[in-house]
Amino acid sequence: MTMRGILRNLALIIFAVAWLLIAGIPFYFMALTGLKERFELFSGGSVFAFPQAPTLANFEDILSSGTFFQFLFNSVLVVAVSVGLILLFSAMASYVFARLTFRLNRPLFMLIIAGLVIPLHVTLIPVYLFTRSIGLYDTLWALVGPYVAFNLPLSIFILTEFMRQIPREMEEAARIDGSTPIGTFFRIMLPLSRPGLATLAIYNAVILWNEFVFAFVLIITPKNRTLPLAIWQYQGEYAMNIPAIMAVLTLSALPLIVVYILGQERVTRGMMAGALK
Repeated sequence: MTMRGILRNLALIIFAVAWLLIAGIPFYFMALTGLKERFELFSGGSVFAFPQAPTLANFEDILSSGTFFQFLFNSVLVVAVSVGLILLFSAMASYVFARLTFRLNRPLFMLIIAGLVIPLHVTLIPVYLFTRSIGLYDTLWALVGPYVAFNLPLSIFILTEFMRQIPREMEEAARIDGSTPIGTFFRIMLPLSRPGLATLAIYNAVILWNEFVFAFVLIITPKNRTLPLAIWQYQGEYAMNIPAIMAVLTLSALPLIVVYILGQERVTRGMMAGALK
């Protein structure tokens, strides 16, 4: 290996280690603080200092209360339904934009992509009023609509470009065999789009799992709260239990970390598939 190659690999390693520290230190701080007593954080030592007497009491209290699993179920339900609808709608729309030729193809595609520039907070009041008018306020289903709507533009943009890379000869062969457009979509396009769909599924799941603003505005009953709102259970009028909050955040992040580790290979293949084709 040349000196230039060695220096390039060394730079990549340094960058990877630096990025690992940037991404890992917050999680390390959360887990470490969750092992401390309630007032140990204010004892005057460094916030990154190891606990004087490590304890799992915060984690045990959270898991034994029962509310955490209710929040977890709510988050899993909302994210699963929302991601499923995002993938279905974005796949159907992307197939139309990538394969069908009609006069309004490009204008409609650009109109959908324009949704990426709409500030999220501008829509809070209209979404709140609309949700109350249709009777979905303070229910989990009130979150599904905004979650799907605001994540469709990017998903359609990515998946449309992915489907454009799929050879048309496969569709033509299916058409010769008597396949209908709907059959071609489900039997040819969707299976070939699995890497892109997997990437979008994990990306959208990460975004929605951590979503706070709409959940804060549209949910008020404690039993309907999602995990990002779980910290409310551990704050009072004049004080809050910071180690317990950190323990909640640690437990909330663990399922997502596990899912990402298991699906990391699919994400990488999905990101590279278009380039390889």
